[in-house]
Amino acid sequence: MSHQARVLDLDGRDALLTEMRAVGVPPAAVEALADRARVRAVRVEAVHGRAAALLRQEMLALGGECAVHRDVAAFDDTPRPVVLLGDPQTFARLAERLADGPFGLGTIASEVVATVTSFDTDARPPLRCVDRELPLGERTLVMGIINVTPDSFSGDGLGADVDAAVEQAASFIAAGADILDVGGESTRPGSEAVALEEELERTLPVVEALAELGAVISIDTSKPEVARLAVAAGAGMINDVFGLRADGMIEAVAETGAAACIMHMQGEPRTMQQAPHYDDLMTDIYGFLAERVAAAMAGGVERDRLVIDPGFGFGKTVANNLEILRRLRELRGLGPGVLVGTSRKSTIGTVLGGVPADERLMGTAATCALAIAGGADIIRVHDVAAMVQVARMTDAIMGAWREEP
Repeated sequence: MSHQARVLDLDGRDALLTEMRAVGVPPAAVEALADRARVRAVRVEAVHGRAAALLRQEMLALGGECAVHRDVAAFDDTPRPVVLLGDPQTFARLAERLADGPFGLGTIASEVVATVTSFDTDARPPLRCVDRELPLGERTLVMGIINVTPDSFSGDGLGADVDAAVEQAASFIAAGADILDVGGESTRPGSEAVALEEELERTLPVVEALAELGAVISIDTSKPEVARLAVAAGAGMINDVFGLRADGMIEAVAETGAAACIMHMQGEPRTMQQAPHYDDLMTDIYGFLAERVAAAMAGGVERDRLVIDPGFGFGKTVANNLEILRRLRELRGLGPGVLVGTSRKSTIGTVLGGVPADERLMGTAATCALAIAGGADIIRVHDVAAMVQVARMTDAIMGAWREEP
């Protein structure tokens, strides 16, 4: 007789709780058993050999594991990564046991607990955008791209036509867009920087006009001067492909009260696709974003005003971009909401055999669906009406659907 043993592929704690209740587990044990089923692999960087040895000893005592470099057994104290394997309860007990531990183990353990908690938490605090709030975790938010450039890679640049921008924005809002992202400087591979005055001339009249439409306006810029004036004109968010690295940009975000998107990019738009290379892709992206989030918070920007973006297509190979989508959920451990922009990008064209940018709708739909399944809170897109449908359907599959009474 077959007992039909099967592996349960359950997404999230709620699904585990439902399964435990379905098999009749006593109510008092349901939550504890659900936690035991959520084993997490947590990588920790730059752990000295002596700390790694003690960390492994403590994890083994708690029923977990700590994978360490082979030279740790030979008392090599070189700082290296370790990988902890355990469930949330194990990590919580580890933090209790190591609160006063040597070699900084208390700090390591508390950081692990915070990271696992962020990773496992679907809901985020609302994203504060000056005097507006956007809910994160209830459903995927859709950011519509308004390119007021003459040279957009996707062929949708509107130049300085304010009326065309308003018409496009109104159609995006009617289709379900939550955010309108206005950009006056192309960041396509090989693009050159735009002078401050020219970027202001392109963007400010459009931001002022769109502010009357009701959606949250995002200004896509890396210049603090543009950011300040755009927020004064009605923008509530700053979308910075340089990750708030320009002198004065963190101060501009802090002082205006705007939300900010911190993006990872290797190099700069002019050179970023010439020879992108990573020793460890996700470690580099995670480390950069962690450092920039910490810098923003140290500069007075609260965490609930930040979102992060792994920079799909910005200094990445096709293989890099696909890996980012496969492993996107790892970024949720950082805490802020996650924004992903794959729309019409060259990786899609390459995978689909060279289709041009205006024929990448279905490829974009696939990447958006997988990004949402991987934990994205916001998708940045050109084809708003179609991608709103993709988002709503993916949200429903991932658990947001509620039957009408």
